[in-house]
Amino acid sequence: MTPRISVALGTRNGAAYLADQLGSVLAQSTAVDEVVLSDDDSSDDTVALAERLIATHRDRGGRTELRVLRNSPALGVTANFEQALRAATGDLIALCDQDDVWRSDRIAAAVARFEADPDLQLVASDARLVDAQGEPLPHTLFDTLGVDAALRARFAGGGATDEMLKRNILTGATMMVRRELVELAVPFPASWVHDEWLGIVAAASGGALILEEPLIDYRQHGANEIGVTKLSLDGKLGRLRQPRTNRDARLLSRADDLHARAGGFADAAFVAATAEKLEHERVRSALPAARPARIAPVLREARTGRYSRYGLGAQDILRDLVQPV
Repeated sequence: MTPRISVALGTRNGAAYLADQLGSVLAQSTAVDEVVLSDDDSSDDTVALAERLIATHRDRGGRTELRVLRNSPALGVTANFEQALRAATGDLIALCDQDDVWRSDRIAAAVARFEADPDLQLVASDARLVDAQGEPLPHTLFDTLGVDAALRARFAGGGATDEMLKRNILTGATMMVRRELVELAVPFPASWVHDEWLGIVAAASGGALILEEPLIDYRQHGANEIGVTKLSLDGKLGRLRQPRTNRDARLLSRADDLHARAGGFADAAFVAATAEKLEHERVRSALPAARPARIAPVLREARTGRYSRYGLGAQDILRDLVQPV
């Protein structure tokens, strides 16, 4: 049976680029049945523009339906996408930003993978990074995230949960998910961004797949709700000078929420790993303010291996030793 395809589109003052994005959605080689537009208190004509574009599409024989949800006040990006995903009626749901452009086979490429693997919960892909005018930038999305062939091989070879417990490598704008994943994942914890949460729930509950093809143009224009950058050496050094308190608190909150929820979608081994990750973040959050006093506890934690199992290894060790409070 042909799956019903929904698109969960989160918008906020997106009229500048929405025509390009919706145009690419409506031109897919595999037709989209429904667009759920969840608008986060836009002050421009984002919603009216979407309604005109869909109406013109239907006048020309297209079948795509539009459902509009309006928020006032704004919910924020994670809650806005959760709302759109909950409202979508498709068997498969593609996440959609307001300012990107899809390759014409984006839907078809993901659907083919879901049809080949009934247990698969999520498909994500690489993306071309483009500037505000749509011109390609020097790096792809995976370049900026460090998602290389070796990492993709580990991910595909049963190591998806191991990778996702270290850091998020999946981007919402490139995702398609099963409805069952949304039902497992909701409500989204406030400490997690929507795509990070969907990614780790998928990895732990049934499987996530990375496609190396860049299936969308991911626009970087300085006003993205969530964008990406490839850090220079100065940028990496700059992170070492940033205060650590807020970041540590955020990582601890995320680990706490993950452990509390893991039993609802994962096996005992994953739940145990989340307990270890939570303990790791507790140790990091409790490090002394004075840098010399951190040396001994950081070295003790390093000997457990948790810096590498649940983070970026030597990079996180260095941050914990040198970042200011």
